Amino acid sequence: MTVDLRSDTVTKPTPGMLDAMWSAKVGDDVYGEDETINALEAKAAALFGMEAAIFCPSGTMTNQIAIKCFTQPLDELIADQTAHVYRYEGGGIAFNSAVSTRLLNGERGVLTAEMISPEINDPNNVHYPRTTLVVLENTVNKGGGNCYTLDQIKPIAELCAKRSIKLHLDGARIFNALTFTKDKAADYGQYFNGISVCLSKGLGAPVGSVFLADKNSIAYARRVRKVLGGGMRQAGFLAAAGMYALDHQVKRLQQDHDHAKSLEETLNNCNWVTGVLSVETNIVIFDTVKEASYYLQKLAEKGIKASANDVRRIRFVTHLDVHPDQIQYTIEALKNLNE
Repeated sequence: MTVDLRSDTVTKPTPGMLDAMWSAKVGDDVYGEDETINALEAKAAALFGMEAAIFCPSGTMTNQIAIKCFTQPLDELIADQTAHVYRYEGGGIAFNSAVSTRLLNGERGVLTAEMISPEINDPNNVHYPRTTLVVLENTVNKGGGNCYTLDQIKPIAELCAKRSIKLHLDGARIFNALTFTKDKAADYGQYFNGISVCLSKGLGAPVGSVFLADKNSIAYARRVRKVLGGGMRQAGFLAAAGMYALDHQVKRLQQDHDHAKSLEETLNNCNWVTGVLSVETNIVIFDTVKEASYYLQKLAEKGIKASANDVRRIRFVTHLDVHPDQIQYTIEALKNLNE
C-alpha cells in the first residue's frame, strides 16, 4: 500500500471534477472572454464578501500580486517569521516589489495586534521603510495547520485601518480554517483588503488560486499578472476544476481533520516521538528522537511518504486521496516503529 502524506497538493482530480473540466465553456481570458473563469472569479468574490477576483495559476502568484498591489518600493510589510510569503516564495517580496520584510515571532505563526503595533515604523522618519502592509496566513503551514479566528483577526484589522495599513490574507488553506472555526467566509471581506484562496490544496483542484480585492485593485492585478506571465488563454478548463472544488470538496474537509487527529493520538503514544503540535486541521507536525531522515526511510519502506520540516521534525498532511484504510495502515506502521 502507498500512502502519500507529503502534502495536500498531491491530489488527483476526481471523476466528477474531470467531467466538469472536459465540459467547460472557454474563451480567451486575456480578452475577458472565458465564461468559466469569469464565473469562478464572481463566485469566489461573492463567497468572501469581496468586490472582485482574478484567477491565477498558483497561490504564490496571487500572494505576490497582492503585495505588489498594496505596496510601493521602499515600503515594508509585516509577517510572521514562518510565513509562506517569506519562506517559500523564492524571495519574491524583494524581487517583485522591492519591499523589505519585518518578521515577528507569533505563537505558532499567529500574530496579534499587540505584537504588530510596536513594529509599525514612523512614516515621517526617513531612516525607516514605510510600513504599508500586514500579511496573515490561515491556516499556518509551519504552525501545524493552526487557525486564526475572526475574533483574532478583528483587532488586527482595526489596527491596520487606524494606521492606514493594508491587510492581506494568504488563505492557502482557508477552507480548512473555516471548517475548524465555524466562521463564515462572507465575514472575511470586511476585514481584509486582499485575500488569496488556493484551490489546489485541500480542495483538490489540479491548479489554481484566486486573489480577491476591490475592483480597482483587481484591475491593477490584471496588469501585474500579465507582467508575471500569468495571462492565460482558454484556462476555463482549469477554472472549472476550481468551481467544482468549491461546490463539492469543501464539506468533506472535516474527514481530513478527523484523520489528522487520529494520527496525532497515535503519535502521542509513540516512544520515538518527543512531541506533537496540537492538531486543528489537516497538518500534523511532530518531533522525533533520532533525525527525521531515519524515520522517513523506515516509513518509506512501508510505502508511506512524508516530509521533514527540520532535522528532527516530520510533517504529515491528510487530504482527499488518503482514505480511512490508509490511515489505519499508517497508524499500525507508526506503532511498529516504537523503539
